[in-house]
Amino acid sequence: MRHFLSGLALATTLMMASPLMAQNLFEPVIYVNDSAVTRYEVDQRIRFMQLLNAPGATPEAAEKALIEDRLRMQAARRLGITVSEEALNEGLAEFAGRANLDTLSFIDALGQAGVERQAFRDFVEAGVVWREVIRQQIVPGVQVRDSEIDQAFKREIETPIIDRVLLSEIIIPAPPGQEEAAMNAARQAAANATSEAAFADSARRLSATPSASQGGRLDWVALDNLPPTLRPIIQALRPGQASQPLTVPGAVVLFYLRDSQGTLRPGATEQVLDYATLRVPSAQDAANVVARVDTCADLEARGNGQTLRQTLSQNAIPTLVATQLASLDADETTQINMGGAVDVLMLCSRQPALLAQSQADIPVTAEAEDGVEAAVPDANALPDREALRQSLLNQKINAMANAYLAELHADAVIRRP
Repeated sequence: MRHFLSGLALATTLMMASPLMAQNLFEPVIYVNDSAVTRYEVDQRIRFMQLLNAPGATPEAAEKALIEDRLRMQAARRLGITVSEEALNEGLAEFAGRANLDTLSFIDALGQAGVERQAFRDFVEAGVVWREVIRQQIVPGVQVRDSEIDQAFKREIETPIIDRVLLSEIIIPAPPGQEEAAMNAARQAAANATSEAAFADSARRLSATPSASQGGRLDWVALDNLPPTLRPIIQALRPGQASQPLTVPGAVVLFYLRDSQGTLRPGATEQVLDYATLRVPSAQDAANVVARVDTCADLEARGNGQTLRQTLSQNAIPTLVATQLASLDADETTQINMGGAVDVLMLCSRQPALLAQSQADIPVTAEAEDGVEAAVPDANALPDREALRQSLLNQKINAMANAYLAELHADAVIRRP
């Protein structure tokens, strides 16, 4: 969307890219449960996708998107869901706002590029109505458990913070009048980038930079040295992935991530252990206890108030106990001969120390001169727990919505004339 305005320079070329004969302008090309998708709609969706710089703006992708929109609208009708004019106008304004335009200006810009107002309205209406379908059919049944949040925190803690990346680049010149050709070449290069060798081959053929002779390969670069607008795009890549084409003045750019390096957050390797200890007279007594307990709660009940349960950081646990706990998983036991008595030791749980602190407020690294916190987030801080819960909730909702749409597709009668 941020490249939308630059995409308008392609308008004249795009309008000539897929001419339609007047006599077959509204010829059905697909039926979705007897609802026709016309050739004109496909052409409009292709143009719209191209202007939005959407990946894979092909007839096949446009047909797929239109089929899914038909399924969304049909599902809404079966549920008695309709979109009010007010809700539709809000959706149009929200989408136009992503290009920093009001609705009328956005529609006017689309018109200059050959995209009709109705195509935009249909696209937004399908999205708005689907949102309501999801709200009614899916959201009420989705929950995020505290254990899922803890697991997400653990993954966050164990994932290094990327600070250096090893990139390859392709920079394709796009002088006036050749923007569409450059974008098409970039899209093809992105589609072909199934390996570093394939990307390097495209770089040698297409790129207009000194790195082209090395297959576009660049040296290690600090992430902080990249432009702020580029960092999230690179961070979203995994080694072996290429970015989608990016438009810049006079060129189209592609990046391929060959490798990345990062560091763990301070304290990420520290652990907090929850464990329980019950002292009994002999090894036989210890064996009897172990045979009858499965959890720390069982051990506490078995001890009749004599079980000692503690939650301590690793460096605060006595060395002998810490050594024994190191080999245990949750709810596993071991025995420590104390000379005249035996300790039954059970690990209740272990978690990163940072996870144990995750309920705390997000640290800040700066204060205003008047002493009021400027709320500059600590780069090493974990995400807010409620924000992470919402993120996991959204992931579940999206996954279930996609599964629901796939089910609608499987049940539909989709045919060509």
